[in-house]
Amino acid sequence: VQLQASGGGLVQAGGSLRLSCAASGRTLDTYVMGWFRRAPGKESEFVAASRRSGGMSYYADSVKGRFAISRDNAKNTVYLQMNSLKPDDTAVYYCAADSYIIMTQLTTPRAYDYWGQGTQVTVSS
Repeated sequence: VQLQASGGGLVQAGGSLRLSCAASGRTLDTYVMGWFRRAPGKESEFVAASRRSGGMSYYADSVKGRFAISRDNAKNTVYLQMNSLKPDDTAVYYCAADSYIIMTQLTTPRAYDYWGQGTQVTVSS
């Protein structure tokens, strides 16, 4: 599976962005999809995950209620809609995929085999 993340940019606090993660090589509808982020000088942080198309979604407490993960099976693309952005959301965002991950490992980066290249999100105050 090859993943291509896009949609990052510079936005003011309170604004919105939608990140996209387009896949090739496999259809994503049965794959676990995740979004992670890494801010400068910090470890990778789990943001959101979707176990499969139509399945449950999971969010980090820091983004719950502001971010939403979704899929478009026809486009083989996963999205991360980010609303009410804060300066603390500034990071490089990565999408990730795997054919199967147990629920307790969804927030663990090393559980995912496939990664996109990352897209920078900068939120100004």
